[in-house]
Amino acid sequence: MKDINPMKHIYYPISNIKVIKGDGIYLFDSNGKRYIDCASATFNLSLGYSNHDVIEEVKKQMDSLIHVTTTFQTEPINKLIQKLVSIVPANLSRIHLKVSGGSTANEGAIKMAQLYTKKRDIISLFRSHLGQTYMTMSISGNSFRREDFPQMFTGSLIVPDPYCYRCFYNQTPETCNMLCVERINDYIEYASSGQIACLIVEPISGNGGNIVPPRRYFKELKKLCDEHNIVLIFDEIQTGFGRTGELFAADYFNVYPNIMTVGKGLGGTGFQIAAILAEEKFEGMHLNHHSFTYGSNTLSASAAYKTLEIIAGKRFLDNVKYTGTYILRRLDKLKERHSFIGDVRGVGLMIGIEIIKEDKRPDPVLTNKIISRALDYGLIVRTSQYGRGNVLKVRPPLIISISEAEELCDKLAKIFNEIK
Repeated sequence: MKDINPMKHIYYPISNIKVIKGDGIYLFDSNGKRYIDCASATFNLSLGYSNHDVIEEVKKQMDSLIHVTTTFQTEPINKLIQKLVSIVPANLSRIHLKVSGGSTANEGAIKMAQLYTKKRDIISLFRSHLGQTYMTMSISGNSFRREDFPQMFTGSLIVPDPYCYRCFYNQTPETCNMLCVERINDYIEYASSGQIACLIVEPISGNGGNIVPPRRYFKELKKLCDEHNIVLIFDEIQTGFGRTGELFAADYFNVYPNIMTVGKGLGGTGFQIAAILAEEKFEGMHLNHHSFTYGSNTLSASAAYKTLEIIAGKRFLDNVKYTGTYILRRLDKLKERHSFIGDVRGVGLMIGIEIIKEDKRPDPVLTNKIISRALDYGLIVRTSQYGRGNVLKVRPPLIISISEAEELCDKLAKIFNEIK
């Protein structure tokens, strides 16, 4: 066989580090170096690397059926749907599994809303991610994602997000009276076509900087949507399945959307699966509008079912809250010692560290320097907005123990001390 260097031919940028094994929260490279993965791969390894229980469940399924068209029922899909219906918010009784990832789940949810309302336009928020398809990139809250593609989806309305640390309206949570919701009325009246189908929001922004809204925000947002007959969609691709210490961020904020999208952590230890969860009134979208070959895959469904069995337990979620609180407390102490840490915020094990300049402006250069040095210390951390942002994202697998959380925080402390 001809000697071909894959580094010269692979389309996308790739690190020189070659990884060979993963175990729990750790990843190992070809030189034997061990890393704590604070990014849970792509924020999708809720149960970490190589979870034995999930893998054994999938191995059993492999002996009988790996994939089949969704024309037929299968036991893994039936069990997964039963499990999902038993744990999701009670109003979400229709499960669409024929999607291939978070991006297509979000696009499908928007299509459902458009078909139901017979309206076109979409409201999204500043800094929102939402996906990589043409539609979801078009409604992303980051203009740099659209600049290379002149012909994008039209009909989006992007409004300020509830970013209290850098409030668009120069207010504080104590005095703002939820202007970030109230002013959406003005956007609808003056900046839209008058045909708003839905509002899609990440309860805690994933790629946008780990922005945690005040609890009151979503109650006011739901009220606004109800008043305008706008479908409220929660993008829980990153926040779902225990990341916040509750099964869903909707449970944490005690506000339930009309449609919810889920993915990433549902695969437990890396299996590809996503879903749209919708109220009954949204059923009826024909499969020729939204159906993907590897949606409803039986192996992924088996992995997801076992993952939900593990995550849905109270002791599991209590550990997420406990370790998350420990990490936040350690980070707050580091914030007191380092002026370049502007804010620490998070819920459960979805945590962000905002890095700033002396004048409080965002410092993406220093943020990326920290990311680079972290690898030398055996720590994998990712930054917001594809490296353009100034927020370090700390989202280890949900199985992290207190001793492992202590090791993680000790490494961060050493890195910050060196940067200082």
